[in-house]
Amino acid sequence: MTKSERLHLLSAPSAEERLDHLTKLLASEAEPPVVRPQFANNHIHTTYSFSPYSPTAAVYFARAAGLNTAGIMDHDSIGGATEFRRAGEIAGIAVTCGMECRADMGKTALAGRRFNNPDQAGIAYMAIHSVMPDKYDFLQEVFAPLREHRNIRNRAMTQRLNTLVTPLGVTLDFDADVLPLSQYHVGGAVTERHLLWALAGKLLKAFGSEGIAAALERLSIPLTDSQREKLSARGSDLPYDLLGILKAQLVEKFYIPATDECLTLHELVALSEQAGAILCYPYLGDVGESVTGDKRTQQFEDCFLDELFAMLKTEGIRGVTYMPSRNTDAQIARLQALCAQYDMVEISGEDINSPGQSFICEKLEDPRFSHLVDATWNLIERERVIL
Repeated sequence: MTKSERLHLLSAPSAEERLDHLTKLLASEAEPPVVRPQFANNHIHTTYSFSPYSPTAAVYFARAAGLNTAGIMDHDSIGGATEFRRAGEIAGIAVTCGMECRADMGKTALAGRRFNNPDQAGIAYMAIHSVMPDKYDFLQEVFAPLREHRNIRNRAMTQRLNTLVTPLGVTLDFDADVLPLSQYHVGGAVTERHLLWALAGKLLKAFGSEGIAAALERLSIPLTDSQREKLSARGSDLPYDLLGILKAQLVEKFYIPATDECLTLHELVALSEQAGAILCYPYLGDVGESVTGDKRTQQFEDCFLDELFAMLKTEGIRGVTYMPSRNTDAQIARLQALCAQYDMVEISGEDINSPGQSFICEKLEDPRFSHLVDATWNLIERERVIL
């Protein structure tokens, strides 16, 4: 059975169907995957934000890659966590559950700075790690009205996006084209990626792989030789390659600043404590050539990193999460030194949201990162306390 066929089974409409398919797939295995315990990944997105993987599929493919742990991390939602945990039990994979959201940094000492958010200064992504299982519903209730506010902005951004693509004769309808691509009806979030995923589908239907490069040129989107080569292919990764290009080049043109849907950092610290969780700052660092292909060369928090750590400690932030493959050795050395200075927990996470990405970060074999695997097991154990 091919990966796409297995993914199809694990993308069935209901969680019960997906879990049943998981049980049958595991029972049909000739032998289990080779376990690679030196690796961990605590930043796996699912269909509850944006990803080709349902919570069940995320566990299955993490296991298939050799992971014996897995961590869910969806935007503005922890709606997939119960399914993710049940899938882990079926597959024999230890799991840790959290969620990602944005915080308004306007009332901090670093108000107005460009943190780790490519789209908006003064707003930072934050990671709520290791949420206690009995707090999933609580967090879903807190973020439900924030997801509603986000959709008001999503609708307005859809109209802006339609204006941009008018020359191509393509139009998006938020309710008909975007919402069905999400798990919003069961507590998932709708992100800018959903808008662009809907657009990518329409563009490929209208122009095909042969004409998509020319169509992007009509939108004044520059393409590298490598991007042209990828777009001319007909493989299953083509829509995701197109999505990455659209995200890097179009978001700033249709983006509307987030306001009502963002908690203040102070509110988020208090909320994380109520959820028995560990609130972390996801370090991005200045971007040169983007590993994931969806970010342009841009400066982020490196120019004020010392100030940032001091502020985070003052505000009650307990940890930092980062992706070793994304940063240079110099960035990582500086980051780890500051984590030690400010007694910050370090947590690993490769941002998984497309089928072409590996669940394994090979850099974790470096002894400098062995503590990140230990940290993963610490998260898992603290969440087991309440089960």
